Amino acid sequence: MKQLIITLCAAATLFAISPAFAQADTQFAKANEEYSAGHFQEAVDGYETVVRAGQRNATLFYDLGNAYFRTGDFGHAILNYERALVLEPRQPEADANLRIARNEARALELAVNPPERSLRLMTTNQYTIAAAIAFWIGVFGIVILISARRRSLGLIALSILSWSIFAFAVAAIVWLDNGNKGSALAIVTDQGVEARVATAETANKVLTLPPGSEIKIVSQRGDWIYAMLPNNLRGWISAKSAEKVRL
Repeated sequence: MKQLIITLCAAATLFAISPAFAQADTQFAKANEEYSAGHFQEAVDGYETVVRAGQRNATLFYDLGNAYFRTGDFGHAILNYERALVLEPRQPEADANLRIARNEARALELAVNPPERSLRLMTTNQYTIAAAIAFWIGVFGIVILISARRRSLGLIALSILSWSIFAFAVAAIVWLDNGNKGSALAIVTDQGVEARVATAETANKVLTLPPGSEIKIVSQRGDWIYAMLPNNLRGWISAKSAEKVRL
């Protein structure tokens, strides 16, 4: 009976979710048609509807970035190319279009230190998988060593290696998450955004940020964001003028 109830609940959930996915697919196809017809703003609206419906994939964000680019909105184009690359870092089309959009907008980028650049050879998800595999190999190795009558040098070496990989992967995840390109990365989406030394429009200007420029959010106070800026600067900007890359 318990198994039957679980099965029925799963079926009911799938039945409820399926129409939503089908509707999103229909909206995505319609947005593609609008883009092909040269109706780029309509394509933007369609893709954004799919995003608001909860869809998250690299192709969707790449297409949305292209639609924004065609409308001349380089800030949102760069934002969505960045989102596509977070989900699929090896997507050459998104990377190429991102570079073009940055050049067109004269967008500023945050500096990336050498360790973070090296660690980005793998994604956070890949490090997570490596950490999980290494953890369980290490656990099984310790269990076998405890229960075995004779200690195997090979098994001891494997356990040490597994735990070392686990520690390195966890450290890499933490480093990447807190780096300039981590979870706090945001993109300036408005035109001519001015970073200031205080939360007031009359405060002295620190830097003018073209659309598409990168910032790292440090904190937020009301309608203002305090952020790390390109050129090793810091300042306050309006919260509505930037969006986080990671949803």
